[in-house]
Amino acid sequence: MQLLKVIALLLEYPDDALWKDQDELKTVVAEAAPELNDFVAEYLATAPMDKQAQWCEIFERGRATSLLLFEHVHAESRDRGQAMVDLMAQYERAGLQLDCRELPDYLPLYLEYLSLQPDAEARQGLEDVAPILALVGGRLKQRGSHFSQLFDALLRVAESPLRSSSVEKQVATEARDDTPEAMDAIWEEEQVKFIDDTSACDQSAQQQHQRRFTQQVAPQYLDLSAGGPQ
Repeated sequence: MQLLKVIALLLEYPDDALWKDQDELKTVVAEAAPELNDFVAEYLATAPMDKQAQWCEIFERGRATSLLLFEHVHAESRDRGQAMVDLMAQYERAGLQLDCRELPDYLPLYLEYLSLQPDAEARQGLEDVAPILALVGGRLKQRGSHFSQLFDALLRVAESPLRSSSVEKQVATEARDDTPEAMDAIWEEEQVKFIDDTSACDQSAQQQHQRRFTQQVAPQYLDLSAGGPQ
């Protein structure tokens, strides 16, 4: 499914090659998802360096819009490790070998994998993560990012009733984790103390970790009661 490969490229950190091959990209989108024509036109009308800066602002500030799928399900729990192993095995069964640059749950990578599968399996793969796609898409929409359109496009391919608008009420109640105040809280460092009290050091580290993530948006499943599909 070529559209999934194109959306993977549009969600990836912007590469100059997209601008060089834009005619082919526009053709695929016009045929498979014409509702994305305006998004693609705006994307390619922006200089690569400016689009790269925008991408970092959107996807690398906080966890709420992370492109790591399991971040929104398992966070830092032990279950995440096993989920990674299972997904790696899935890729290997499909004959894919990953390098060390990205984690297996990185959404563009997952989409590239699905693009190589039969259409029915690709749709099922998207349906399996539809609640996550709706949640991240909803957060992007709430922040005024047009990238939410890509998540809605994926949900349409999955034939899911969910959309980014399905979680409007839920995300409206979440604390933003991309504000300067939230980022400062995350990276706040404890004052260095040269003492030999190991227990005090352990307690200090634990308190620092707790403060660091106090204002973070907690990864969560889609709350379907927050708003019906639209």
